[in-house]
Amino acid sequence: MKTLAILSQKGGVGKTTLATCLAVAAEVDGKQTAIFDLDPQATASFWLDVRKSENPAVVSIQSIRLPSMLKAAAEAGTELVIIDGAAVARDVAFEASKVADYVLIPTRTAVFDTMSMMHTIDIVRQQKKPFSVVLTFVPPAGHETNDAIEAVNQLNVNICPIHIGNRKAFFRAQSEGKAVQEYEPDSKAAQEIIELYKYTCIQLYS
Repeated sequence: MKTLAILSQKGGVGKTTLATCLAVAAEVDGKQTAIFDLDPQATASFWLDVRKSENPAVVSIQSIRLPSMLKAAAEAGTELVIIDGAAVARDVAFEASKVADYVLIPTRTAVFDTMSMMHTIDIVRQQKKPFSVVLTFVPPAGHETNDAIEAVNQLNVNICPIHIGNRKAFFRAQSEGKAVQEYEPDSKAAQEIIELYKYTCIQLYS
């Protein structure tokens, strides 16, 4: 079993959107997948409440229970666990990165967001876990994206080559309990998620 953690101590960067969309992509790929929702707001759990499917499974837990829940998931035949982290909570990021095989750190392209992600990077580095920064809510034009890429490069960390655009389809899909590739299968948003899933698989399984 592999564990992917999606972590950022900055709120509103798309952690739950990535977690749910990647989990659906993994299910389509034939992997029995579960989302561990560590966010007190339980957004992923609410997403499942309106979803017309029991897959992927979503379990709302506290970070202290991660080791025992991961063990139970492995015994149940789960092949991939995606951890949806919580904003602000340093202890959640610490416990999640401790058990993760790989970590995605989403960030918006705004300068204050890229500065804030340093706190999460520091925690993941303490655990010596491989990770990538993924840009989210990327605007269709403007210098912000290049500025964000430059800021990340200066930190000497991996930056995911797939950027997630600022697209309404993501919000509309979530409100219906769907992943964007289910909601608009031929959209640019869906293609971005498919490519991000391929990228994370390379990091997890290579």
